[in-house]
Amino acid sequence: MTLEPAVLVLEDGTRYPGHAYGARGRTLGEVVFATGMTGYQETLTDPSYAGQIVVMTAPHIGNTGVNDEDPESSRIWVSGYVVRDPSRVVSNHRATGSLDDQLVQEGVVGISGIDTRAVTRRLRDAGAMRGGVFSGPDALLTPDEQLDLVRGAAAMAGRNLSAEVSTQGGYVIPATAAPIGNLAVLDLGVKTSTLNYLAARGFDVHVLPQSVTLDELLAVEPVAVFYSNGPGDPAASDQHVELLRGVLRQGLPFFGICFGNQLLGRALGYGTYKLPFGHRGINQPVVDVETGRTEITSHNHGFAVDAPIGVVSESPAGFGRVEVSHVNLNDNVVEGLRALDIPAFSVQYHPESAAGPHDANYLFDRFRDLVLATQKDAHA
Repeated sequence: MTLEPAVLVLEDGTRYPGHAYGARGRTLGEVVFATGMTGYQETLTDPSYAGQIVVMTAPHIGNTGVNDEDPESSRIWVSGYVVRDPSRVVSNHRATGSLDDQLVQEGVVGISGIDTRAVTRRLRDAGAMRGGVFSGPDALLTPDEQLDLVRGAAAMAGRNLSAEVSTQGGYVIPATAAPIGNLAVLDLGVKTSTLNYLAARGFDVHVLPQSVTLDELLAVEPVAVFYSNGPGDPAASDQHVELLRGVLRQGLPFFGICFGNQLLGRALGYGTYKLPFGHRGINQPVVDVETGRTEITSHNHGFAVDAPIGVVSESPAGFGRVEVSHVNLNDNVVEGLRALDIPAFSVQYHPESAAGPHDANYLFDRFRDLVLATQKDAHA
């Protein structure tokens, strides 16, 4: 088999020649690395990766192929895909096709045969940056032409991608356990497994588009509200922050994950900032401040909340006392918030954790218990 040339170009001018993988052509985006040793299909179909070229640190990718059970959404969302050694064969009884064919089918431009360790070290040293993968006719562009295209691409900071990944119309997933009531889910790039776990806690899950108004949200008569994960800069989502403040003023219980955590932080009056290279993978150690328990958790975020750790602070937006509930043990980044005077909390990581680990799955139970306690207090 003849290997076609391709190149990964970073905005600092660094170049990594390799082989065409997946679709041929040109793709631009923010280059990030993901450290999961498994779960590449869940990574590819996670809407939080929209606008990003994902570098897999695990060297061998594609050996279990693709199937119809593991996707976290209806399509691949990554802008580009970078691997070292793509598997030449598929060997799993659940596979319905190969990863390479799936990438071609969905038009995802990738590159293989490069030292992904070197790319990762570069991103850790210099930070996540814009980049491009060029193959097919675009591999014949001059280095200067390729670099100009990369530097002309949109940066992730200041970018709102919610409209690109959210559902266009609402839909309902019925509860699969003893019913609690309607849950309004703001789809900012929600994952299928998240919705299934919420339905398994007794919620009739009403998934709403990101453009929903407060009146439209309240029209589903929710007993609680959930903000999902998603891509983009939380500082560019004022609309969702104001919607959440309206929800909090209604006294509805709230749970947010990932992007939802950042938006709760902003709604409470705290700032957010861009991390140098973010947290992406399924091996991040996080401590639950209340219990002292350390969890190994699944992450996919490039922004974080700027809130004081180790103290109870007053919400700058007037929502009472707030504490940081979870902290990353690698770099001391805020990984969760808990409001003490209103029924609201959030975490920065993914408790649904497909494809693992499942240390944080208890958070769905914590949310259910919060809703039940709020209902009991309302009827007391």
